[in-house]
Amino acid sequence: MPDDKEQIKMDLSVDSLLRILDYSSDEIYVLDGESRIVYVNRNCEKHYGVKKDDVIGRYNDDFFNEGYWSPSAVPLVLEKKTPISMRQQTNIGADLLTRAFPILNTQNEIEYMVFTATEIKDFTRLIKTEEQPSPSAMEEELANTIIMNNPKMRKILRFCEKVAPTDSTVLIQGQSGTGKGVIAYHLHKLSQRKEGPFLNVNCAAIPDDLLESELFGYAAGSFTGAKKDGKIGLFEAADQGTIFLDEIGELALTLQAKVLQVIQDKKFIPIGSNVSKTVDIRIIAATNQDLLKMVENKTFREDLYYRLNVIDIQMPPLSERKEDIIPLVYSFLSKFNDKYNSTKIISEECVTVLYHYSWPGNVRQLENLMERLVITSEAVIGVEDLPEVILEKVKEIPELLYSNSLENALDGVTRTMVRRSYEKFGSTRAVAEDLQISQSKASRLIREFCQNGE
Repeated sequence: MPDDKEQIKMDLSVDSLLRILDYSSDEIYVLDGESRIVYVNRNCEKHYGVKKDDVIGRYNDDFFNEGYWSPSAVPLVLEKKTPISMRQQTNIGADLLTRAFPILNTQNEIEYMVFTATEIKDFTRLIKTEEQPSPSAMEEELANTIIMNNPKMRKILRFCEKVAPTDSTVLIQGQSGTGKGVIAYHLHKLSQRKEGPFLNVNCAAIPDDLLESELFGYAAGSFTGAKKDGKIGLFEAADQGTIFLDEIGELALTLQAKVLQVIQDKKFIPIGSNVSKTVDIRIIAATNQDLLKMVENKTFREDLYYRLNVIDIQMPPLSERKEDIIPLVYSFLSKFNDKYNSTKIISEECVTVLYHYSWPGNVRQLENLMERLVITSEAVIGVEDLPEVILEKVKEIPELLYSNSLENALDGVTRTMVRRSYEKFGSTRAVAEDLQISQSKASRLIREFCQNGE
């Protein structure tokens, strides 16, 4: 009979060991002597936005040459054949402290290279002081949502680098929640106006009668209730900077004419004044509406449309950015873990479901969902924690998509069905009838999967 230590060794199979490594807080990345990737753990998804199954077997240089990280530690390891450490940045904004360890054979040749990587913010979070300035909400949004694995997004960001230094008017179009405001702020921070103000005006959120005074300001005594000294408008407040007119399609026709004058002449007259004011501003506008169709329907001025549409950026919906879903999931998971001082992780099955969901609300919907999951889930966010609307949509996905193994896939589906049935009916007999299984099996599954039944 084997003793306890031998039994433990027998039970800890290679598959079990690899699954354990997936729960490491560090990235683990292993190359063979020819720089071919032989193993990565799940933190590869978090740091680079690619699934580990799409990485293993390929050469390290394939990903380095595509810009997934910089600089490369491999040449130093090959040259020195000793452990090294370096700082790396990834394509989706992760700042890593990477350690590399060569494993040599009896001929002193490199047989494997083992890399571990930890996000530097995991260290700096411990030493932050109150004196350090905290980022603005827009800066946090920028840092968390510009994800570039998708070719369309890479093209947009390269385009932004070209047009940002100019003062040309930009029109950003796309569905609600695609990140139009983030791109507008990105253009501002890349421009020569980056030290000036960036004012975000949601034209749909302010009533027309108030929006005019907000944009153009007013002179003293212009109307009942006006401030005695008058008020500076947002166009004047944005002088030397950028003003972002979100939901520009909601502007009334009378306001459209006044905005057109600002774009053409950089001049305007405040309400109740007869003195023209001149401003030095850049205007960026955004809409989720079809402005050209609105022009045809006479609800949007044609001359304003062409003045706005000097440079056009079309934001793709998240459903066309499948490569960005996984890094966004981990980016938002990190953001809300920080915000709520938690350490939640997410199961591979849950990530797979999120990857295959259609996301009609785009990036904003994914961000809101991740915040909800961090707040409401247990230590591990699983498929069963997802809202009904998502679970209903992903029923069309073959069960095997939940996992890369049949056993885990069936386990995940069983867990979800049992928990939903027990929450609905609340008794073993009703669950047995609902799932068409014996009452004894229903009782066992409830004890195994349902917190209330444990």
